[in-house]
Amino acid sequence: MSTLDHPTGAPAPATTSAVTAPASGSVAQWTDRYAHAVMDTFGPPQRVLVRGEGAYVWDADGKRYLDLLAGIAVNALGHAHPTLTAAVSAQLGTLGHVSNFFGTPTQIALAERLLALAEAPEGSRVFFTNSGTEANEAAFKMARRNSDSGRTRVLALQGGFHGRSMGALALTSKAAYREPFEPLPGGVEFVAFDDVAALEEAFSPAAVAERGGVAALVVEPVQGEAGVRSLSPGYLVAARELTARHGALLVLDEVQTGVGRTGSWFAYQQPEVGGGIVPDVVTLAKGLGGGFPVGAVVAYGERAATLLGRGQHGTTFGGNPVAAAAALATLGVIERDGLLENVRTVGALLREGIAGAGNPLVEGVRGRGLLLAVQLTRPVAAEVARAALDAGFVVNAVAPDAIRLAPPLILTPDQARDVVAFFASVAVPEDPAAPTAAPTAPTTDPTTDPTTRSS
Repeated sequence: MSTLDHPTGAPAPATTSAVTAPASGSVAQWTDRYAHAVMDTFGPPQRVLVRGEGAYVWDADGKRYLDLLAGIAVNALGHAHPTLTAAVSAQLGTLGHVSNFFGTPTQIALAERLLALAEAPEGSRVFFTNSGTEANEAAFKMARRNSDSGRTRVLALQGGFHGRSMGALALTSKAAYREPFEPLPGGVEFVAFDDVAALEEAFSPAAVAERGGVAALVVEPVQGEAGVRSLSPGYLVAARELTARHGALLVLDEVQTGVGRTGSWFAYQQPEVGGGIVPDVVTLAKGLGGGFPVGAVVAYGERAATLLGRGQHGTTFGGNPVAAAAALATLGVIERDGLLENVRTVGALLREGIAGAGNPLVEGVRGRGLLLAVQLTRPVAAEVARAALDAGFVVNAVAPDAIRLAPPLILTPDQARDVVAFFASVAVPEDPAAPTAAPTAPTTDPTTDPTTRSS
């Protein structure tokens, strides 16, 4: 059976309903309503978006944008992908939700598919969640269950981001995120990023005697929130050797890097990243559902897979049939349409094109596949992001001097050339208050309908 097929056969007949869409309004009107209705945890929205198609989105004023953020590496297939839409609609019309007292064909098929893609050994298992934060919470609990024989410490890297809930936040190093909610769950120790010597010290006999043994090391192969920083070749090999020798779990947070984002199913599977290692745990989310909320914990081998027993963890929505159908469809399209190769090809075009465009504002480009950061020569990322939005591009000022690009995996070479042209010409005055040059908007268009073009 194809992963794109509906696993239970033909869906129920479609029915019509009198669902009323939200009233129309301008970006300014919707932004005003947002300010009075939505909790102010994100600040005012940059725009109010009303629809998307492929790699493009449109705001309430009708302006079109090339989406180079994809909901922060979530919309792997872009917007309104017909295969994903059909899979979700068919499953929702057949069986929308059951409790985890019951299994469903989509849940089981997705678990099997992930284990196959992970090349996981016999005895491996999957736990489903709704998000990356929840996946990392489950991994944290697995680390706690691995705390026998005096293993009480959990190591994480400086600059790492693993989520906002209390357990995942305990693994996240940024003080501004942590301090308002302390005390957080204890036992977490932060190690210098990409520093094998510092990691060796954390496992040293002196450190173990003073601070206890290590239960787990949690690490992102590429730190997205910290500015798209990649670990050096050999780091994960050293991490695997140390964790295996000391009985600690090696937990790879691939919430942002997994599901094809870097050009392979998982970033650690690239020889220059993982060096052939097999981790104990990998956490996934973001792109897994192509925009539908779904996350997963892949436990490699029987030891890791049995750390959480019956009644020790759970979730209401995790692995529900609709989320699983969305994930199966997303994985199927990535494979069917050769998107891993597209990620490598288009990612190289972006990286080399932007770096070689000769703009004195651009120092270089780093990252893997379609998870990239444009390093700027000055701390003007916010101004560049605003100029990009004005020119019809959605990007993210991930650091004061860096712009993150995480577009849909379907981004085309022509669309990538539009991005290169923007970064070749964007300029920010020395005085940020002065007017910013406005580069040209995207030239490629997925539709011939003039009503959908940029204003």
